[in-house]
Amino acid sequence: MTESRTVPEHLRDAVAQARAQVAALHAELPRWGLVVWTAGNVSQRVVADPDGGPGPEDLLVIKPSGVTYDALTPESMVVCDLDGTLVEGDRSPSSDTAAHAYVYRHMPEVGGVVHTHSTYATAWAARREPIPCVLTMMADEFGGEVPIGPFALIGDDSIGRGIVETLRSSRSPAVLMANHGPFTIGADAKAAVKAAVMVEEVARTIHIALQLGTPHPIEQDKIDSLYDRYQNVYGR
Repeated sequence: MTESRTVPEHLRDAVAQARAQVAALHAELPRWGLVVWTAGNVSQRVVADPDGGPGPEDLLVIKPSGVTYDALTPESMVVCDLDGTLVEGDRSPSSDTAAHAYVYRHMPEVGGVVHTHSTYATAWAARREPIPCVLTMMADEFGGEVPIGPFALIGDDSIGRGIVETLRSSRSPAVLMANHGPFTIGADAKAAVKAAVMVEEVARTIHIALQLGTPHPIEQDKIDSLYDRYQNVYGR
């Protein structure tokens, strides 16, 4: 963040692109049934020094607090520094901004963060139970189970700390924060939105499987093989 708390001139184009991308990606959350009313948010990192890579001077673009999805536009998105302080925008940042900012500060490889209260994933979070890896799609996308993060109150970076502490020891791009809901990460915001869609899909499918009986786990070596193929071969 600069002392004047304005977007540096050399980042104007990158911020404008991020505003447009984040606004468009927010529309994907209700389209896939992941949010209700104004809940949920998507953010994207804007790297201040593309040649040097992610750093503490980066910015993030996120939706404002309490705005309905059909009212979101690129212009309504807000820009914050990585302390979660508003840099540019007419409204207050999302109440989850501190969590997003903490993730960006401590996981430089992350370029996008998403939070939803999608029904089935949040139901697993309410039970404080990880989603077991019993589907090849889970092995592909998550590299194993979707883990549970600690209970944390909203308002400071406690949620962000829980996300980082949990995902640093997991291949999963998704974490179910206890009694709260899923947070997902990605190389960019689009990848994080995909992870949010996929975590709800597997949460729903495995919930249904449990109503029918006991799902069979996939052996760890098979999970590793599936994950490696999907991440490094599939679609290349």
